[in-house]
Amino acid sequence: MGQSPNRIIGTAFGAVYLLVGIAGFFVTPGVDFAATSGKTLIVFAVNPLHNVVHLLIGAALLAAALASASAARAVNTTVGAVYLLVGIVGLFLVGSSANILALNGADNVLHFASAVLLLGVGLAADRAATSERLARA
Repeated sequence: MGQSPNRIIGTAFGAVYLLVGIAGFFVTPGVDFAATSGKTLIVFAVNPLHNVVHLLIGAALLAAALASASAARAVNTTVGAVYLLVGIVGLFLVGSSANILALNGADNVLHFASAVLLLGVGLAADRAATSERLARA
């Protein structure tokens, strides 16, 4: 897989989000798919839709990390930007009827932290390797 920071972060985050998505289904049986409040997994609120989102994000991060450094960089940056947006929007959704992902304050903190790490690595790491490949093409 190589020592690309984007591949390492993508693999780690992808595996964690996949595991969290799977674990979430063990705590959410009987919860409506897009309920505005869910069950707690550690300190994070989840519902079945939230679990599916975790599985999709984890699969995208892991697949890109296993494919190439440039794919990992693109997906890390994209997912980081989406998590930044979700963190901001989540501040307004908690407690509202529009909160179909059953977000809580801990989710918002995690989304902001994930955004910072994924965007930071996605935007800053592996730039030289990508530039060299583009120059050779």
